[in-house]
Amino acid sequence: MSLFGIHLTLLIGPTVPVPAPITLSDYIVSAQVTNTDSGRDGFQVTFSIGRNGPADIADYRILGNPLLRVFNRVILIVTIGVTPYVLIDGIITHQQLNPSNEPGQSTLTITGEDVSVMMDMHEKSATYPNQPDYGVVTSLVLSYGQYGLAPLVIPPQSIDVPVSSDWTPAQSTTDYKYIQSLATNNNFVFFVAPTNIPMVNTAYWGPPVMIGASQTSLCFNMGNQTNVNSISFEYDAMQPQLLSGQFVDRDTDSTLNVEVYSSTLPDLSTMPAWLVNQPNVRSVLFQGNGINSLEAQARAQAASNGSTEAVTGTGEIDALSYGGVLRARQLVGLKGVGYSYDGLYYVKSVTHNIKLGQYTQSFTITREGLGSLTQVLP
Repeated sequence: MSLFGIHLTLLIGPTVPVPAPITLSDYIVSAQVTNTDSGRDGFQVTFSIGRNGPADIADYRILGNPLLRVFNRVILIVTIGVTPYVLIDGIITHQQLNPSNEPGQSTLTITGEDVSVMMDMHEKSATYPNQPDYGVVTSLVLSYGQYGLAPLVIPPQSIDVPVSSDWTPAQSTTDYKYIQSLATNNNFVFFVAPTNIPMVNTAYWGPPVMIGASQTSLCFNMGNQTNVNSISFEYDAMQPQLLSGQFVDRDTDSTLNVEVYSSTLPDLSTMPAWLVNQPNVRSVLFQGNGINSLEAQARAQAASNGSTEAVTGTGEIDALSYGGVLRARQLVGLKGVGYSYDGLYYVKSVTHNIKLGQYTQSFTITREGLGSLTQVLP
């Protein structure tokens, strides 16, 4: 599907997807992809369908197409100019048929999530004696090589080998949920994101990605440099929280204290709400069982860090004006709205909406407070 210099490519099939035949690609009405830092990425592709010949007497012909079966793999690639961007590499999990009495209005929609959904299919029991968390994560990710998962695993600063010889980490859930729990224990995040090489995905387990190069800046009310259609902001002073409390250490059976005094994430603003609003910052009691002191501190810190998003911006860009694809889980600069809200932000989510003649990207960006740290943005 081509639209003003933008081309959408659909790869589909079992395990190793192939370019969709014309009998499918020519009937795409719309495609939507959501990339987010809070859970798995998702997609929807809607096809126009009809029954207009002898072959359609019994049923819609498209429903018999084996490429659209659930648990087939889908890769959506958008090419802007000559640059391709893989939006998602996912698995079909739902079908939705919407028949209509009006000619040409019947549709079939396939919905799915990124390939990490296959890591969440089967619960199992397993133990990992004397293995550090990052080693367990690496081995689990590599067992899904058929989905192109390449582990990017960052070891914690302190190598996490069980302190007590009688303590063996045990799994009693799916691989996906277990990896997520290990991430929480280490104040880390886990997600699967596509690379721009089709069928190759990065499985990231490590600290939140709050550093690194900024993407092409969002520009608002800046004449011919403007690439943002609309944007609005919220400042929520009740969002930040600091945790403290007590827990029973599993290694010593003693009651210990845990307390978080500040965020450990890199500051993106000059006036972080958790700092400038003190003493008017919410305090929350820490709750945890069956953990040691390192895990307790990591969990408390993770909960506190996750609450620092006092400033949230939502908006929409046109893909041609922006000249590319805005990526979630990375940094982006914003300029044109004034010192308080200009500057660097973390991209929390991006939703790509593609129709014939239209490609927009709705986004949510966040940071911990007001004030730009930089006057120079790419």
